Amino acid sequence: MGQLDSSREMGCELCRQDGGTLILRTDKLRVIRATDADHPAFYRVVWNDHVSEWTDLVPQDRSLLMQAVAKVETVLRAQLRPTKINLASLGNMVPHLHWHVIARFDWDARWPAPVWAPAQRDVPNAEQRLGITLAELDQHVAQAFKPA
Repeated sequence: MGQLDSSREMGCELCRQDGGTLILRTDKLRVIRATDADHPAFYRVVWNDHVSEWTDLVPQDRSLLMQAVAKVETVLRAQLRPTKINLASLGNMVPHLHWHVIARFDWDARWPAPVWAPAQRDVPNAEQRLGITLAELDQHVAQAFKPA
């Protein structure tokens, strides 16, 4: 067995796997779409190396990470026109630096509570309410990272 890459931590879920449907990967970060039937437009921007806090990054990398979060948010706003975008970087359960970028709608199962709150209503087929397929949305997200 080879030695573990020093930028990875063996017990870390986000070091071992992508963490969802991989939309794109760069040398520094990746964008994934989480599997969440109640919140289908739920993306994560994950730093590839194992660090737990935003301030573990050098300023240039902090800027790169936040620009990536902004790109995902911009696509979600343009394509979906959500009621609100939720941004979060908690890491309590998975202490690997990542940002949640979640399109929220006034019809979603937990609105206006956080996505982690108990459901307030049953919303069958939430994905179909988006007005665009997830495959198309993923393509728009990936396209946002291509050089102009």
